[in-house]
Amino acid sequence: MTPGQILAAILLAMAISAGGTWQVQGWRLGERLAKQVSQHQDELAQVSAVATKQVSAEQNRRLALEETLATSDQQHTRELSDAQRNQARLLDRLATTDLRLSVLLDATDSASGCNVPATSGAAGVVHGAQRAQLDPAHAQRIIAITDAGDQGLIALRACQAYVRAIAR
Repeated sequence: MTPGQILAAILLAMAISAGGTWQVQGWRLGERLAKQVSQHQDELAQVSAVATKQVSAEQNRRLALEETLATSDQQHTRELSDAQRNQARLLDRLATTDLRLSVLLDATDSASGCNVPATSGAAGVVHGAQRAQLDPAHAQRIIAITDAGDQGLIALRACQAYVRAIAR
């Protein structure tokens, strides 16, 4: 064998050895990449599960809040309709003279000059003080004013309940 053939044999042996090493390193690199891909998929699955739980919990909270608000709305609507029904009944009684509104008079006021007896009549009981009956039109206006006040208070309570429910 000539020195050129020996050199060619040595270079060939080195090339074969290097190729085998590259194959081993490539296999190890592929194995490492496969492991990283698997870990990444596991992490994504965990993140997805946590996100799904959060969305589910948020939906449950929203549904509970909507149910609470619907119940509260029904209650306040019922209160409002009851107040309106009572006010209408009171106005009907005033219109049919079944009911009369009266006011207490100051017994020490000499300027009033009104001497209404303090006895009880057929329509109601007078509590021992001098009273004067109001004109039915004025009584109806007073009832309308108190009805507006009742409606305002009911609406205020509804708003407060809504804000409390939302603030939780």
